[in-house]
Amino acid sequence: MVVVLTMAYVLSYVDRYMLNLLVEPIKAEMGLSDGQIGLLLGLAFAIFYATMGLPLGWLADRWRRTWIIGFGMILWSVATMACGLARNYWQLFLARMHIGVGEAALSPCAMSMIADSFPAERRGKPIAVYSTAMLLGSSIASMVGAAILVWTKNVDIVLPIFGEVQAWQLAFLAVGAPGLIFAGVFFLLREPLRQTSTMDDPALRGANLNHMFAYVGARWKPFAGFMSLVCVMTICAYSHGWLAAAFERTWGWPAEKYAAVNAVVLLIVGPPTILLCGVFADRFSQRGHKDAPLLILMLGTLLHVPTGVIMMLVPSGEIAWVFLALNLIGMAMISAVNALTLLNMTPARIRAQMVALYYMCMSLTGLILGPGTVGFLSQYVFGEDRLNYAVAAMPVIYGIIPILFMPAIRRWYLEQVARLEATEAVPAPGPGAQEVTQHA
Repeated sequence: MVVVLTMAYVLSYVDRYMLNLLVEPIKAEMGLSDGQIGLLLGLAFAIFYATMGLPLGWLADRWRRTWIIGFGMILWSVATMACGLARNYWQLFLARMHIGVGEAALSPCAMSMIADSFPAERRGKPIAVYSTAMLLGSSIASMVGAAILVWTKNVDIVLPIFGEVQAWQLAFLAVGAPGLIFAGVFFLLREPLRQTSTMDDPALRGANLNHMFAYVGARWKPFAGFMSLVCVMTICAYSHGWLAAAFERTWGWPAEKYAAVNAVVLLIVGPPTILLCGVFADRFSQRGHKDAPLLILMLGTLLHVPTGVIMMLVPSGEIAWVFLALNLIGMAMISAVNALTLLNMTPARIRAQMVALYYMCMSLTGLILGPGTVGFLSQYVFGEDRLNYAVAAMPVIYGIIPILFMPAIRRWYLEQVARLEATEAVPAPGPGAQEVTQHA
């Protein structure tokens, strides 16, 4: 089940990431500004990816999750191919929006299925395996993009159904098609048996969106503190959608060269870091360190924030990649444990909805503030020929305050985990214990 979910996540990231590599040819083809590209990279995808997560999370707590994923995969695959058929900015914008609708179905269902299939102290490794898809997908997209850009240079491309297409259009068609086939697997995959809390928390009776918001509102400090650290990473990560263009403008690297190096570096540093962090999170959690995933997340933040600044200010692209590799390690550490950290704070009955809220907050901040801020700074502050400065400013603008609050965030997190364990603990034998046990 975890392998199939991970493969779906890889395909979703390939489809989502491909636009990052094609900024310059699309900009030239359609005559777009950096501000418009920033909206394509961020807002267009985030509009429905973020907002549809909550109703789909509510549905995932009630309906067959494997089918929800299957229908979502069909939708985002068709929308990815539609990006390749777009003839103007607004057609591309609408197609990008519908990729977000389809992909919003995946992670709330996936995290809920994984949480129902593994005990709390053994979720680190399966969640880490699932999380490797982010970097694997980015790497595969880079490989495919680089191959297509090299193969199609100075070549006229004519497809049987679609006619003559540009290289960037072929890239979207090529990565969107496999999802249509793979979606069928989810209509055959077995649905995991759902877990329930061992005690009936009055705050969660009914487990609808209102109860979920009430639960989070009453415990906003640990959730807000955790989300602030995750959002710093996602804002900086989504600002990396500009890196191919920044390397070309700053150090003269063509997109295919950047994509090839990016694919190799992501494969070398990404999956091993995520898997090791998952193993360490499980190991230290089993030894009684309740904050093990949060501590790994904090260490990742302290690594990716400074390297995110330095990598854009060095004299050559080769040196930039040294710091970018360190930056990716820090982001991979966070990607390995962010969902695990959230699940450790969340009751079983609202798990899918809580994951959906988490992805909504993370996506809205990351997708809108990441690419959008870089596009604004490039167009109006630094100038489009100094795109590297705009990228370098992101960790400074968004990372300083959450880092200063780390000690308080750790304290709030431990208090919430203790509260949740007390709420879901099986009561000792005594009056009424039999009824509670039967309910559990």
